Amino acid sequence: MTTSAVPIPPVIFASDLSIRYPSRRPDAQDLAVNGVTFSLEQGEIVAVVGESGSGKSTLAAAVAGAADTGNAHDPVIHGGKLRVLGYTMKGISDRKRDLVTLRVGYLRQDGGEQLSGRLTVAENVAAPIFERDRRFNQREANEAVATLIDSVRLPLGILNRYPHELSRGQRQRVAMAQALILEPALFVADDPTSGIDPTVRSAILDVIRELQARRHFSALLVSSDLDEVRRISDQVIVMHRGAVVGQGQVDQVLAAPAHPYVEGLARSRRRPTAPTKRISV
Repeated sequence: MTTSAVPIPPVIFASDLSIRYPSRRPDAQDLAVNGVTFSLEQGEIVAVVGESGSGKSTLAAAVAGAADTGNAHDPVIHGGKLRVLGYTMKGISDRKRDLVTLRVGYLRQDGGEQLSGRLTVAENVAAPIFERDRRFNQREANEAVATLIDSVRLPLGILNRYPHELSRGQRQRVAMAQALILEPALFVADDPTSGIDPTVRSAILDVIRELQARRHFSALLVSSDLDEVRRISDQVIVMHRGAVVGQGQVDQVLAAPAHPYVEGLARSRRRPTAPTKRISV
């Protein structure tokens, strides 16, 4: 007698998902995310690509548990379904939200600029640990912090320095370490290379891929630059004005564009670009 394997549910499942902001009119014209359907399987890196205002950051916020909070400035799931790590996110209770966010590492846009200037690098990275458990062993926390700082290619000598003493690229990697310190099952990164010198952006993405391979988390990676994320992503979702206009493997999406915006992306990739010099960060 044989038994069939139990299917593993996706880490993220969205079906006809629409999201809006409370301050806007509730009609379809003002939906930040409109009718989005996709799934992210365990161990996958999925990139969400689109221009500013496409809804990609709003989608990332909802996945990370920052929607339906009751805060007037936070997005609200208006319709459809969104399940993250098995939890239904629409109308989620605070208790269940805490269970989700414990397992989701969220690197917000310009996360490196949101580090506390009053805390050292080590204290910033360890902050999520002690927010969850103030009695956590300090030595174990220090070891976890040092391991992650090394993993994001930063020297351990920066642990006692303050964010303002670091470069922008270094601060972004400190924020990445902070988002991963609780060993999440899902990592959500909202435009992690935004505002960083173009010559060092690839190093940030290399770190994400290396950490994902080592720690086996799934990842939702938001970006405005398709070329940057294509080499580390298993799938891509292209968004335009709140809707998905392309989805699948990058080369397949660009080879047969189903929307003028995707066609524009495909044309721009065919244009030769000048090489840039690599510098350390």
